[in-house]
Amino acid sequence: MRALVTGGAGFIGSNLVDRLLVEGHEVDVVDDFSTGSLSNLAEARASAGRSLTIHHLDITAPGVVELMARRRPELVFHLAAQADVRVSVTRPTFDATVNIIGSLNILEGARQAETERVVFAASGGTLYGEPTPEDLPVREAHAHQPLSPYGVSKKAVIDYLVAYRELHALEFCALALGNVYGPRQNPHGEAGVVAIFADHILRGDAVTVFGDGEQTRDFVFVDDVVDAFVRAATRGGGLVCNVGTGRETSVNEVLDTMTRQSGVEVTRVDAPARPGELQRSSLDIERAAIQLGWRPWTDLADGTRAVLEFVASTLA
Repeated sequence: MRALVTGGAGFIGSNLVDRLLVEGHEVDVVDDFSTGSLSNLAEARASAGRSLTIHHLDITAPGVVELMARRRPELVFHLAAQADVRVSVTRPTFDATVNIIGSLNILEGARQAETERVVFAASGGTLYGEPTPEDLPVREAHAHQPLSPYGVSKKAVIDYLVAYRELHALEFCALALGNVYGPRQNPHGEAGVVAIFADHILRGDAVTVFGDGEQTRDFVFVDDVVDAFVRAATRGGGLVCNVGTGRETSVNEVLDTMTRQSGVEVTRVDAPARPGELQRSSLDIERAAIQLGWRPWTDLADGTRAVLEFVASTLA
């Protein structure tokens, strides 16, 4: 099968590309390399031969539609996005251009290519707004009330997917992702606290914790997320499925775990809580279990250990 992965040089996308190639698929990667890196695809490029084709292309460019019509992927994994919530607040037009107009280009390309299905990376952390503690872990049936332009753009793309399914019989599955972490995550962005902690710990730098550190997130390991994407290629048609662990993990717990694993003395710096930050977050994953046959298998300790080992290897 020919698959196209937008954002395929990024953190999650490159791990997905590796999995698809191992399973024998031909893969086209579309990436503008604004945040992705060719180094993330080094192993794939070395081993895939003609099964991997990389296109340096922005999804907002009209040429992406022409490319897809020419390459005719049977399956599209759409992960390319402007993913920084703070940028979406300060530059909402830019956010909408990438996440909405860019996604429409991908849907138009899929329509012209007669693609069978689009699997979309939605955002479980922003889609549901700020659920009350009683609503946690939050289910897909919860009202979609994003509180940032980034979340609004992700919700809009889900609405377009529904419309394209009705108008053009283009099947989709949208995965509302928790806080994904793992090897290849950028430690220099505003998200990715596990990668940020690993980089600071192993460099001997102080680790900054915003607020009291008791804010929780649903941390899910990248290999588990990739498995959900692969399963969504043939299951869960027309659905939004949460992809997380169903468990709340505090920032303090993450730091304590990584400090023990690193075996080094960590200097902690407490800073004021960031405005607008969610206090608690977790996703109910029963729909993914039923519809995709998916559950996560990587616990926090194994996942953080893998990140520390990856960061140590890159620093070496």
